[in-house]
Amino acid sequence: MNCRVVVEAAVPVYDVETADEAVRIAISKTGEMLNPDLNYVEINMGSRSCPHCGEELEPAFIAADESLVALELEMTVFNVERDEHAARIARKEIGQRLENIPLEVLEIEEIEEESEEEDDDEEPSVVEESDADETGGDAAAESDNDAGDDPDSDEISGSANDDILPEFEELIDE
Repeated sequence: MNCRVVVEAAVPVYDVETADEAVRIAISKTGEMLNPDLNYVEINMGSRSCPHCGEELEPAFIAADESLVALELEMTVFNVERDEHAARIARKEIGQRLENIPLEVLEIEEIEEESEEEDDDEEPSVVEESDADETGGDAAAESDNDAGDDPDSDEISGSANDDILPEFEELIDE
């Protein structure tokens, strides 16, 4: 199961005058701490509301030229067993790079698997037709079906087959 996890971070920013300036600096500062290791984490302005009246507040609280900015950090966690597992992984990965910044998990959403089954059904039929003409089909089609389980291996096996087939054809011609 794959999950999208949103974590709220309270990022301190110093020597600022406006909330907009504080948010820009906080996003920049967080981006520097996360990159290049976690460049896939999306950084967004957080949302705050008054606990008593529910009124929407700015994401930055400023006092004495210092600010505490609420940011939402979003990442996708792959191959997890349950929601709690995804939350622990996201907090650990982000927390290791954002030292001394408190984190709280806001949202965990299960991501529907992309239509891999449809892709697997369509790809082998095309592969079987092209390979059947050149090599007899069955062995090549089975190896492509095994490689079709992993999306990255399709690119690798496809380029490897392109390199191997011309040599095979040359051997047959000789």
